[in-house]
Amino acid sequence: MVEKPTTVEAVYCSNRKDCLHRVLVLEAVGIPYQIHQKAGASMIVVPTSFAAKARAEIDAYSLENPAPPADHLAILEQGSGWPGVIGYAIVLLIMFLFQHYDIFGENWLGAGKTHAGLIRQGEWWRSVTALTLHSDSLHLVANIGTGSLIGLFAGQLLGSGFAWFSILFAGAAGNLLNAWVRDSGHTSIGASTAVFATFGMIAAFASIRRRHLQVSKFTRYTPIIGAVILLGYLGTSGERTDVFAHIAGFLAGLLLGALYGTLGDRINMGKRSQRLFGFGAVAFLGLTWFIALTHYQP
Repeated sequence: MVEKPTTVEAVYCSNRKDCLHRVLVLEAVGIPYQIHQKAGASMIVVPTSFAAKARAEIDAYSLENPAPPADHLAILEQGSGWPGVIGYAIVLLIMFLFQHYDIFGENWLGAGKTHAGLIRQGEWWRSVTALTLHSDSLHLVANIGTGSLIGLFAGQLLGSGFAWFSILFAGAAGNLLNAWVRDSGHTSIGASTAVFATFGMIAAFASIRRRHLQVSKFTRYTPIIGAVILLGYLGTSGERTDVFAHIAGFLAGLLLGALYGTLGDRINMGKRSQRLFGFGAVAFLGLTWFIALTHYQP
């Protein structure tokens, strides 16, 4: 029933579609109404004499038919993710050639691998440079393949620049943590610590972003459960696998992903900021290698 109310009160809606759902309730109980648009907002107006009943009917309807989650709770893509993946693969391939062909006459492996004792003595840069070194082509291909796949998802969620800056940071944090819990002679190389940091980061980010959804705790934490299963399956096998480094990277990624999930839309950024983070990651990696080579003593 639609008629022009005289003395009216407004019943606000989140959008016009929401108003259309609510007026069906008013139609059913015979309350006169009109839908108004003002400054981009939608509202239902009813005669003052019907206002209390209208609100009661609409509230009852809302309790029985809860609104779907707000759009801002959805996990939106921040880009294709491919620029970061391509950059990641190029960096690892270049560093593999430098390492195995002694480019510029440098001992890249000696200067860049993690060494728990040296890291604890202040050579923190090894936690970063070691991420770009690999023992053989099989090791390299495995990390490029897995890292590219999971890094693609990270780039789509966070934007390529910010994602890979974060992956570098979390991977280095994992290597630092590993150095503090291993014996002083322990050494390691490989991007896998950063790969498992990415698993943790994406899983925590997705789970935290689900915290307002009306789902069970199991469903909410499914991404983390899946990431833990992958960590157990992929990160603990093989003779030369550094299990502690993988776990440390995963934990660092979990913490970072939880932070990003809590910040929500505040970490969304434009192309210029994404480029700055991307160039920042490359610059920081270059700086750590410069420090590593200038401080290395055979």
